[in-house]
Amino acid sequence: MRPKVAIIYNEPSLGRYKTMGEEKAVLGVLDEVEAVHRALAELGYPVIRIPLLPPLEQVSKSLNEAEADLVFNLFEGFDGCPETEAVVADILSELGLNYTGCPGTALSLALDKMNSKARLKAAGINTPEGQLLSPENLHAFRLSYPCMVKPCAEDASHGISEKSVVDNPAQLEEQVVRISKLFGGRALVEEFVQGREFNVSVLGNGQLMALPLSEITYSLPPDMPRILTFSAKWEPKSSYFQCTKAVCPAEIRIDVQERIIEAALSAFRLLSCSGYARVDIRLNAEERPEVIEVNPNPDMAPGAGAANQAQAAGMTYNQFVEKIIAFAINRES
Repeated sequence: MRPKVAIIYNEPSLGRYKTMGEEKAVLGVLDEVEAVHRALAELGYPVIRIPLLPPLEQVSKSLNEAEADLVFNLFEGFDGCPETEAVVADILSELGLNYTGCPGTALSLALDKMNSKARLKAAGINTPEGQLLSPENLHAFRLSYPCMVKPCAEDASHGISEKSVVDNPAQLEEQVVRISKLFGGRALVEEFVQGREFNVSVLGNGQLMALPLSEITYSLPPDMPRILTFSAKWEPKSSYFQCTKAVCPAEIRIDVQERIIEAALSAFRLLSCSGYARVDIRLNAEERPEVIEVNPNPDMAPGAGAANQAQAAGMTYNQFVEKIIAFAINRES
């Protein structure tokens, strides 16, 4: 008999993100939950849903009451508290439950973008030069323009707009002030890598596989920076959404592809990922990959990057879901 699966996810709460006009990213988890639930049911798994709400102390109680054999972890953190994503994974580990995706260690490391960048650099993996800046320490800026200004501990492109790429001190100050005000008092500023952009979904535990690469292509006017803004992901009527396309499998030379995959696998291992994660990479002027971010437990809804790459590898959506479950059950393999 198939094990009983509990899908856990954050019950959408639109507080802070609704104030910023970015609630669509929060609501997006429901599409993912619906798709995974449908796949599990079609595969013959007994399945229940457990929407999680604060406080954290209730999580253990909800999980114990469910009496599930395995947890499909789609929890992305409580509203305004992205760090709780890692805490819930730690709770799952403490309860001795099998669960899909990455452990709390990986989730915490990846969320702390400056720390993860430092680890990548120390391991010899290329990543853009960066600084943590606030309105109070702008005088310490030491990078080369153009730069990208973004939250230092968020995902889903929260806070990213066409103004996020800055070319001078005035623009830098404006964006650092904005991001610091909205996202915890500091901003991550990175030298902007202007080359081609790729997503690499990596699956596995000890033995890893990279799915076919996806390239993010842009047909934007010359004055609009080629970046994956919040609107590019979540606002269908926006220019960014309409002029941004994922091409999978990417059209790329074999030698460049091999370098990208090598960087992605190294980053996956370095940040202690398991199950599945997505590595975002840009090519520098020498066509060398620079790791922009590692995204443990990325969106796996149909139409999202990971699912599209799985399809390009010959998997149906249900087969993709089943593979994620297999990695959870056999976490050491």
